[in-house]
Amino acid sequence: MTRAYEEIIDFIAAGTTPSGIVAFQPSDEAKAQVADLIHREKTTGLSPEETAELNHYSQLEHLMRLAKARARTHLPHEQLH
Repeated sequence: MTRAYEEIIDFIAAGTTPSGIVAFQPSDEAKAQVADLIHREKTTGLSPEETAELNHYSQLEHLMRLAKARARTHLPHEQLH
């Protein structure tokens, strides 16, 4: 299981609020891993396993974007700014 999955599982398991979902950010380590995969995909190419990992990161990012958008609908108007 990748670091990003572990972070999101821990985040969900700990319980959260709409504002917590909106504020969630992956760790610098997870961001660096994704940036490295993207860079190597564009330059030297990725192994099938690395391609699958990058696809998983993309799915997680999409899921979190949807969750953040939905969470914003549950925030008081003052917290949206």
